[in-house]
Amino acid sequence: QLVESGGGLVQPGGSLRLSCSASGFTLGSYPIAWFRQLPGGEREVVSCINNGGSSTYYSEPVKGRFTTSRDSALNTAFLQMDSLKPADTGVYYCATLRYWLCSDDGTAPYRDFGQGTLVTVSS
Repeated sequence: QLVESGGGLVQPGGSLRLSCSASGFTLGSYPIAWFRQLPGGEREVVSCINNGGSSTYYSEPVKGRFTTSRDSALNTAFLQMDSLKPADTGVYYCATLRYWLCSDDGTAPYRDFGQGTLVTVSS
């Protein structure tokens, strides 16, 4: 089971850190994807990190503002979001991948999903 936390309301330019904690299995065994569902319904992958944390991916809209990491001791992954914009508003999900393939074309090998956490960027 994946449990997310850390969403909330933040002003433009602010920061949030999302957490994705695993129970019942070792999160470090799997790559992690973070994706969001925007208010209009569009879903997009924003970041991925491989098992060991040595490889990461960021989508263009978040590159340079978001940072993904993982802590094996905590069995948790994180998405640090800085310089937030209203366009970042959405429900954010973490998911494990069966293997390292970070894609947004429907081919990503998802395994487990978090419940989602709402991020609202507004003044």
